[in-house]
Amino acid sequence: MKQLKKELTLLHVFCIASGAMISSTLFVLPGAAYSFTGQSPAIVVSYLLAAILSSAGMFSIAEIATAMPKAGGDYFFISRTLGPAVGSVSGLLSWFALSMKSAFALVGMAAFIRLFPPLTDTPIAVAGGVFCLFFVLLNIIGVKAAARVQVLLVFGLFALMVLYLTAGLPEVDLGRFEPFAPGGVTPVLAGVGFIFVGYGGLLKVVSVGEELKDPVKNIPRGLLLSLAIVGLFYLLMVFVTVGVLPAQELAGNLTPISDGAEKILGRPGFYLLSLAAIFAFFSTANAGIASASRYLLALGRDELIPSAFARVSQRFQTPVVSIVTTGVFIIAVLLLPLDILVRAASTIIVLTFILACLAHIIIRESKLQNYRPGFRAPLYPFLQIAGIVGYVGAIYLLGFPALIVCLLMG
Repeated sequence: MKQLKKELTLLHVFCIASGAMISSTLFVLPGAAYSFTGQSPAIVVSYLLAAILSSAGMFSIAEIATAMPKAGGDYFFISRTLGPAVGSVSGLLSWFALSMKSAFALVGMAAFIRLFPPLTDTPIAVAGGVFCLFFVLLNIIGVKAAARVQVLLVFGLFALMVLYLTAGLPEVDLGRFEPFAPGGVTPVLAGVGFIFVGYGGLLKVVSVGEELKDPVKNIPRGLLLSLAIVGLFYLLMVFVTVGVLPAQELAGNLTPISDGAEKILGRPGFYLLSLAAIFAFFSTANAGIASASRYLLALGRDELIPSAFARVSQRFQTPVVSIVTTGVFIIAVLLLPLDILVRAASTIIVLTFILACLAHIIIRESKLQNYRPGFRAPLYPFLQIAGIVGYVGAIYLLGFPALIVCLLMG
């Protein structure tokens, strides 16, 4: 079995995870989440709680991945602990969720690109498909080339977000946060599940674990740095946006950050933060195709799907069949409704975090002699148990579409 080349460093881990998280969840979803929670300014709390909740799965994934740094990430260790049947379902669902997340990013990117002449009349599906083909080719050429692009995109994105916060924090009108939670606590908790799709970026890193240099150190450090920094940006960016946009302008808005920037910095601010959104969508689509394709690679290696998916190109050292298949699937779902995309992807990602916590508990309690992780998750098993309870609650509060996804998993 041909192994993938180890070319990625701590910087690449951080940028893959961060770029995958700072995307639609920040630049598109705040307006939709504001409506979903009954126009509640407390969506800032939803973003904070989502970050805290994701830490349980993140710590479990980080620990197990340092002991099993293989392509396919959570699929690999879930299949080794909960069995190939559960593992294969988990792997395919993770591939599905990350591909859907990438498709969502491409739709958002195409919508923002249309703001700039002379591309205003380009159909969103066509623009999204063209971008998808570009990222497929980039990932076929090599993961290192894709990772270099990711670093540039993420640091450009951070610079523009710092500009937004620096100019926006003094302009926040605290009166827009009253009443803070008009619908009570339940809509705020439901909002946690609605935006959880953003934390799928944490899965993306472990799926390329086989291509990391020193994964024992770089996986936990990269994940912790990414969650802490991106979680803080989420909280502050949404706080500023709620504080500068009137409720009627924020509710259902698909360009909330850009419109917030226009309130603060005028039309130039709108275009600058639209550019930041494009950077974010680029980074999510790029990282998504790279990581989602590794699930097919891992499933092919285990012969749970045709072995052609496990083939690694002699020339490029990348799984070409898996990458191309992922790209074709993403193009096919570009026209699905936004709300269903978000709920389905969030539900699948939450389910994967549940399986990761369960796998972690089973491995620890099995006392396996060959299990020697380089990182130990804190507060075991209380953090994992609390995480599972929280994840189940998030799925329940997401409503009927989320429950349908769970039934299909069963």
